[in-house]
Amino acid sequence: MTALTLARPDDLARLLAMVMAREAERGQAVDEAALGAALMPLLEGSPHGAAYLVGPPRAPIGYVLLSFGWSVASGGLVGRVEVLHIRRAVRGRGIGAEVLVSLPRALAGVGLRALDVAVARENTRARALFERRHFVARDDEVTMRLALPEGRRDG
Repeated sequence: MTALTLARPDDLARLLAMVMAREAERGQAVDEAALGAALMPLLEGSPHGAAYLVGPPRAPIGYVLLSFGWSVASGGLVGRVEVLHIRRAVRGRGIGAEVLVSLPRALAGVGLRALDVAVARENTRARALFERRHFVARDDEVTMRLALPEGRRDG
C-alpha cells in the first residue's frame, strides 16, 4: 500500500515543487510565492484543510490537498479533495486508487462524515478512478461559486 504522510512545514519545498510541476503540466502560470503562502497554513495544521504526501516522505511521488467544512445534512465534518496528483512518470500503476482506499479510512478515523471531489465532466479517466472507489455523481446538484474580492468583509 502506498504511504500517505501528513505534510508539515518542512515539506513545503517538496510540495511546492510538485504543485508547480502540475500547474506547468496543465499550462497554468502560477505565482510561486502566493502558492506557498496558500499552502503553508495547511502544513501548519489549519483546521480548514490538510496536505498529504504520497509515497516516501523524502521523495514523494504525489500529493493530496484537502479542504474541510461542516455539513448539517451530512451530520458533521466533511472534506473535499481539492487535488489528487500523481507524478506523470508513475501514473497508471494504481497509486491513485490506493490513495483513495487509505485516505477515507484515515479521515473517517478522525470523524469525517463524507468526502467530496469535483471532476471535470470531460475527464473520464479521473471520473472512472473515483467511481471505482465508490464516489457517486450527484446529478441533483450543480456546484456554483461566487468569488469574493480579497480583503472585503461587508456584512
